Amino acid sequence: MKIIILLFALVFGFGATVKKSSDDLKEIKVRAELNEYKTYPNLLPEVEIVAERS
Repeated sequence: MKIIILLFALVFGFGATVKKSSDDLKEIKVRAELNEYKTYPNLLPEVEIVAERS
């Protein structure tokens, strides 16, 4: 019985570790994407107003 409880605890611990690792990878991907956008120039279109004011 103790062996079953020990195995269950090990599997639960391994699952928690894998879940934390996947969450960390997602966060790293988001940070990398944001850092990539910092190197780009302003991607918004520039609008020049040429009409006269009345």
